[in-house]
Amino acid sequence: MRAPLGDFDDARPAIECLDLLPAPVAAALRAWQSPVPAGEVVYVDSDPEVADTAAFVATYGQDLSSTSANLVVLAGKRGGDVRLAACLVPSQARLDVNGVARRRLDVRKVSFAPRETAVGETGMEYGGITPVGLPAAWPLLVDASLTALPWVLVGSGARRGKLILPGKALAELPGAEVVEDLAR
Repeated sequence: MRAPLGDFDDARPAIECLDLLPAPVAAALRAWQSPVPAGEVVYVDSDPEVADTAAFVATYGQDLSSTSANLVVLAGKRGGDVRLAACLVPSQARLDVNGVARRRLDVRKVSFAPRETAVGETGMEYGGITPVGLPAAWPLLVDASLTALPWVLVGSGARRGKLILPGKALAELPGAEVVEDLAR
């Protein structure tokens, strides 16, 4: 199989390589419920040493710079209550943490969740956290520009490997809310 974007030696339907994915990601693909079939989600093998966006794009193709997305885990506070959420934004943009994200999460203060919290709560590796398989109670804010793309590259839940899925599938993920101008 050839990946729909990028230059990867190994691309397969993600549903056929669940053993390569962290448990929450594999479980989400097994339980996939979307108008976009699970078989359209592609797993591409990649070197974990070049998992960060700039190095990844240099290694696997410049077309990935405009089709990659980063997931950020936020911790919002209102009173003594801490709310965790995920935000998916284009990799070339910056998340509007203290504006749009804070208002959408209805919290007074918001910050990036500590690494230990993000990893512990998701069951995924830091630097590879993906919107596929997030905790069910979490809101997932998705920048609207991503849903308009034919294909979007996201983490696989591990630093090795990535997932490529149709942009429209992002709006169908559990807890997803498409948000205009989440990134700037």
